[in-house]
Formats: sequence, C-alpha cells, structure tokens
Amino acid sequence: MDRTEPQLLCSVDGGVATVVISHPAKRNAMTAGMWRSLPELLERLAADPAVRVLVLTGAGDTFCAGADISTLRESAADAQALAVAAEEALAAFPRPTLAAVRGYCVGGGSQLAAACDLRFAQEGALFGVTPAKLGIVYPSSSTRRLVGLVGPAMAKHLLFSGELIGTERALRTGLVDEVLPDGGLDERVAAYAGVLASRSQLTQAAAKEFAAGRQDRDGYWAAQARGSGDTAEGVAAFLERRAPHFTYTSPAGGPTG
Repeated sequence: MDRTEPQLLCSVDGGVATVVISHPAKRNAMTAGMWRSLPELLERLAADPAVRVLVLTGAGDTFCAGADISTLRESAADAQALAVAAEEALAAFPRPTLAAVRGYCVGGGSQLAAACDLRFAQEGALFGVTPAKLGIVYPSSSTRRLVGLVGPAMAKHLLFSGELIGTERALRTGLVDEVLPDGGLDERVAAYAGVLASRSQLTQAAAKEFAAGRQDRDGYWAAQARGSGDTAEGVAAFLERRAPHFTYTSPAGGPTG
C-alpha cells in the first residue's frame, strides 16, 4: 500500500481500533474519497466484537487540516454533505471514541474531533473552525455539537472569526479533555484506551446514549442489564478482588427503537 496516497489506515490491537488520517502532502486534509470511506470503515469496525474502543488520529505531526479545498471547487454542498455524513457516523459509533490530536486540528478535522466522545491533545496543537474564511455555512448539526462542547459564546467566537486557538484555551473551554506534554500523547491515549477496553460495554453504551440526550430507554437498558451478566460479574469480581471479565457486546448498529 502506498502510504503517500490520501487514505484512512486502520489497525486493531487489544480491543482498540486505531484509525489514522493519512494525507501527508496536504497536512492530512480529507479528500472526498476519504470522507466517503469513513462511514464504511466505521460500520465494519462496529460489526467486529473484538473492537471495544476506537482511537482517531492523524499521521505524523498533524491531526487533520480540514477538507481538501480543491474538492470544494466542484460542489461545496456535496463536499459538506460527505463531511457531515462522516461526522455523524463517527458520533453514532456504538463504543467509546477518542481523538488523539497533535498539530493542526482545523475545519473538517475539528468536526471529526468534536464527534468523538473525548479529545486528548499534545501541547502545541492548534484548533480552528474555519467556514467564515471560505464563506461556507457550517452545518446545524455540527454547530450544535460544538455548542455542546464549548458553549454558545465560544462557539460563536470560533465560527465568526475562524481564528486558531491553542491547547490551553481549548482545555479551558472544554474543546479538549486532556493536554499532554510533547511525547506523552500516545502513551496516555494507549493507557486510557486500555482502561476503557477493560470496562463494561453495557455501562458505556447506556451512558453514551443517555449523554447524547436519549430519555426513553431506561426500561430497555434495565432489561439489558438483567440479561447481560455484567452486573453479577462486576460485583463478584469486586468481592473476590479480581479483574472482572465482562461479556456484554454493544450492538453494531447502535440504539434502535
């Protein structure tokens, strides 16, 4: 495989799937083909019961510098539709998702990072939401997701100005969850992903759904808990002072009904 070509690379190890945005010639900018392939890749990973956590990152020293601007010349609306579809597929992934950010996380890159459950950044990373620099209307779904992370005023600042902010402000405003020193990002993300992979998918799947605002599924999740065996295993493991072995696997298709 030619790693200089724009593509999404994927590997699975120890229950953790790592998806790498790779387009080295353009700071990992997303092409139409890359946007189009992400939902398909996520669907395959969601169907794999061995995958318990997903990490999204960029190749080299950049997360993602946004959409490949050359793709906007033909149809900005079509390009945006592809980006929104990819963002929504990532947000709907049924297991925990982490963005590991170094370098530029701008435009479409910030959309992808925001769609993850948590964001870890290396010191020196730069974040920006830049549609105002291109005269593009930012999608309503992406705007709401950004507001949910940083609040209305900060979202307006980012959207109105297109200015880049550093990790200190990103952490203070809630755009990122942890900032790591140079060289510490990969180790921290690997350790945290390992922790998540060892926890109950039952708890995680229900928490992810409730945190997204779903309010009509308490009965469903109570029934899942009764039938899963995870609660009994967790209690037994605690009393026996051993690591639990949880067996519940969240549905590949996410919430239904």
